[in-house]
Amino acid sequence: MQETVEATADEAVGTCGADTLSNADLAPTDRAARTWDWKAYAALWVAMVVCVPTYLLAGGLIAQGMNWWQAVLTVFLGNVIVLIPMVLIGHAGARHGVPFPVLLRSSFGTEGAKIPAIARGLVACGWFGINTWVGGSAIYVILNALTGDAFRGTPLPVLDIDLAQTLCFVAFWALHLYFIRNGTDSIRWLETLAAPVLLAMGLALLVWAYVKAGGFGPMLEAPSAFVPGGAKEGQFWPVFFVSLTAMVGFWATMALNIPDFTRFARSQKDQLIGQALGLPIPMALFTFIAAAVTSASVVIYGEAIANPIDLAARMGGVGVIVALAFLILATLTTNLAANVVAPAYGFSNLAPGRISFRTGGYITAALGIAMFPWKLMATAGDYIVTWLVGYSALLGPIAGILIADYFFVQKTRLDVDALFRTDGPYARHGGWNRAGLAAFVLGVLPSLPGFLHQTAVLSEVPAIFDTLYGYAWFVGAFTAAIVYLVLARRSSAPPIS
Repeated sequence: MQETVEATADEAVGTCGADTLSNADLAPTDRAARTWDWKAYAALWVAMVVCVPTYLLAGGLIAQGMNWWQAVLTVFLGNVIVLIPMVLIGHAGARHGVPFPVLLRSSFGTEGAKIPAIARGLVACGWFGINTWVGGSAIYVILNALTGDAFRGTPLPVLDIDLAQTLCFVAFWALHLYFIRNGTDSIRWLETLAAPVLLAMGLALLVWAYVKAGGFGPMLEAPSAFVPGGAKEGQFWPVFFVSLTAMVGFWATMALNIPDFTRFARSQKDQLIGQALGLPIPMALFTFIAAAVTSASVVIYGEAIANPIDLAARMGGVGVIVALAFLILATLTTNLAANVVAPAYGFSNLAPGRISFRTGGYITAALGIAMFPWKLMATAGDYIVTWLVGYSALLGPIAGILIADYFFVQKTRLDVDALFRTDGPYARHGGWNRAGLAAFVLGVLPSLPGFLHQTAVLSEVPAIFDTLYGYAWFVGAFTAAIVYLVLARRSSAPPIS
């Protein structure tokens, strides 16, 4: 799959810059910007994988009734599955040098592309706020651990968190602004630097738990709730498939906007190998570490401590500082790559002449505060079934449409210059591609009743809708892809040659 940058990417930079659909950040990357090798992509994924939400996945799956190896296997399989659309959609970025919002114009139209781009961006804003709150909480715990809880106070009106919590949140939030200001190259620098450190710290945490607990015993001996005589005997497969969908949903966001990163790839081989090495195995490894350490905490402290911030607070001494510094770095690297880049490009795509990548990043940061993420976390309900499966129902159809359009309709060929023109083949009906929009709506609809039932908006729905919701990403992706192929082939728009 070795493939170099096509000439169209270089040419398009000079032909589309003055159009209202382009700016310097959205324009195709030229040859000089193609500097990311496979090691850069592997480091990117390692740095994103090692984070608090990943750590919490293990506890969530075990709470569903799985034992440690079932949880690790579910995470691994889910990430092998999501790697497929990740690499396929990433192909377009590596070949044509365009970011995710621009690629969407091929299947949704030059105006219609704004809808899925913002849908992806708003999910990222939610994650940005949540991860920023996690990082701020780590700082708050460090301060209190060093001062004997001197910084704990009375919750402020409206905010419902105390002054020190607020200032720690704002301080960690402000740290992101440096990297937003300096763009994607500064993010790549941080990810490459942090990846080996995060891996080493994760393994050190595992060794610490092993030594303190005297071995893995309790974790390795914990039975599955699905075996004969267990609390959920015979119920494994329904729980497994819902959890598998949730694991796909965990990185379904990045599967869409991965062209934002692969547009800088030296070749297709680099993005393929880097992602294959950097995603499934590190995710499974970190899930194992989380399961092992959580189980070991029962022996060490007499209770299961699933949240790594709470665990770090119990360590005391120098250990709490080292552990929480690790958590702060892990949260920052994940947040920048997974939750800043996509919405920054998405907001820029709304008005390229007025909103740059940097401005889009600042908008993302502002929304991250406005969402009151600490309240979002407190009321989100079941993390796996409601949040992860819920937004996978929204993002799966977009992935299906992108793959169907790029590989089966466009045959991987794109008129890059036309992607930035309001009078080209991608403009369709006033900038709206009806095939893409209809496929998106029809792809989301099958999972909607199940989502409304899960969130208690509907008290009762036929069982088939709960089943479809359990497979939300898959149902949405395949439904939207099929609908799009049928409608696109009936379109009178000329094919790209």
